[in-house]
Amino acid sequence: MENFENYDKSFIDGKWVAGSSKRTYKISNPYDQSLIATMTLATKEQVSEAFVAAKEAQKVWAKSTVEERRDVLSKAAQYLKDNREEIVSILGRETGGTVLKSNVELHLTLEFLEESIKYADEVFTKKEVPGHVEGKLNQIHRVPLGVITSISPFNFPMNLSMRTIAPAIALGNAVVHKPDIQVGLSGGTIIAKAFEHAGLPKGVLNVIMTDLEEIGDDLLTNPHSQLISFTGSTAVGRKIGEIAGRNLKRVALELGGNSPFIVLSDADVDRAVDAAVFGKFIHQGQICMIINRIIVHEDKHDEFVSKFVDKVKSLPYGDTSNPKTVIGPLINKTQMDKAIRYIEEAKAEGATVALEGERVGNILTPFVFTNVDNSSKLAQSELFAPIASIIKASSDEEAIEIANDTEMGLSSAIFTSDLVRGEELALQVEAGMTHINDQTVNDAPHIPFGGNKASGLGRFGNPWVVEEFTVTKWVSVQTQYREFAF
Repeated sequence: MENFENYDKSFIDGKWVAGSSKRTYKISNPYDQSLIATMTLATKEQVSEAFVAAKEAQKVWAKSTVEERRDVLSKAAQYLKDNREEIVSILGRETGGTVLKSNVELHLTLEFLEESIKYADEVFTKKEVPGHVEGKLNQIHRVPLGVITSISPFNFPMNLSMRTIAPAIALGNAVVHKPDIQVGLSGGTIIAKAFEHAGLPKGVLNVIMTDLEEIGDDLLTNPHSQLISFTGSTAVGRKIGEIAGRNLKRVALELGGNSPFIVLSDADVDRAVDAAVFGKFIHQGQICMIINRIIVHEDKHDEFVSKFVDKVKSLPYGDTSNPKTVIGPLINKTQMDKAIRYIEEAKAEGATVALEGERVGNILTPFVFTNVDNSSKLAQSELFAPIASIIKASSDEEAIEIANDTEMGLSSAIFTSDLVRGEELALQVEAGMTHINDQTVNDAPHIPFGGNKASGLGRFGNPWVVEEFTVTKWVSVQTQYREFAF
């Protein structure tokens, strides 16, 4: 079994190399601050080296066979399975995730990796299209995009890294990947080890352990990258979009969310409460798809609030190595301070505290607010914390209007007993995803995952990611002499 903590380096051009910076970063467990690993940070020069290596390696990898690509992907998946126990432990200790969350994340990681095996044959395909010029054969080819820049966040680092890395490799591309340094092992090291073990040629995957203070915008501006894949905040996504636009690079942006959970007048309240508690408090609310606003029809409001608060009160919190723990720590003090500010501002704005939580070290136990105004900062901010906001709607129609009154549009949910009407209303919700009689946190490797409005650009999932990570090319063949006008 691998001891991943020993890998305190970047993975560049097939080698584990120490960062050239004089700075280091201590990765610690957000629950008790115990040291996990100390990373030596990579420099701008090393970032440049990684892109050069990726560019050269991609030329060779693009000539690989479908069988070769599938073999590497299969072996990488098996490596993760063989090291499951240690990986789940690292995920829990680095991210502050519960045992449930860590197992779910590894499961999703494997799903994305194994799904990529299925579409490894989508690249280098050719189809013929009729033409209007006599003797001309029109061929439409699908070829690899080239080098892809991948930047992943702290909350689901392994899954959200593999969501870009696996399809990129399956489709003949190379990758320069930077995980959030706070979770560098689960977001980068383990993935690099898996593909190294699988025999991926050197330079096809490069993992950079560094931070923005060290490298600035170099990951975004490097001329060898054709696409920037980023999962994170909308504010950072806007900056990436601006830089990519100036440099005519493609982007795949999965950004912030403000997901509404809508309880209609005919909803089953007990089932809605069960879904809402899970969809609000899994991983302490630190998920882009998490329920951010609970919008309840006035006929169901009081019953919902009473049952919701009663259930939330019973959620156990503490050490995430305990399988019974539901509420673990927030990722760092900055996130905790931000959450506390949201709570103080909500109280000042006049929201009612239906359940008062408390700060216990780096754990924030659940807060529940009612009488929340949808225009308030509490309702319009992506909270990324165990803070629930409940908004009363006077009608089902108003509930949909409230749901759409946000610049975000990632995930959403509707609870109703009328499934036909539920589908009709789902199409009225301005979000990339709407789940009927379920909560908002859903993902799968074969669905078009992505957001609308300020929640992102592009779609992950098979087959949509194939279009994102490849280029279509027209090749025409003139089989007989063509006469020209002059």
